[in-house]
Amino acid sequence: MSEDERAIREVVDKWMDATRDGDLSAILDLMTDDVLFMTPAREPFGKQEFAAISEAMKDADIEGRASIQEIEVSGEWAWLRNRIDLTVTAAGVSPVHRSGDTLTILRKGRDGCWRLYRDANLAS
Repeated sequence: MSEDERAIREVVDKWMDATRDGDLSAILDLMTDDVLFMTPAREPFGKQEFAAISEAMKDADIEGRASIQEIEVSGEWAWLRNRIDLTVTAAGVSPVHRSGDTLTILRKGRDGCWRLYRDANLAS
């Protein structure tokens, strides 16, 4: 496994840990400022809307796991195919389970850190 692949796997692990811990700041640090998220049945959205959605869910308990299926690295660009499985539990609401595949493009910054650039999340 290359150093870049190891670093990308670490990004995914950090994302999942920060999600579980409700650490929005850590999650935002793992994405570029011009990140774009694509999900079913809605227009693509960026970092600010991601933060607003996350803030609205700050009292929810999110448990999940990610299983990377593929990683390809080409210079300062990479993509990964990932299978995610999440359960979101909020007060007074039945837990919601989502699972599915994601296709993520990452970009390596000038600081040498990999960050999410584009993410197509098909979890339903």
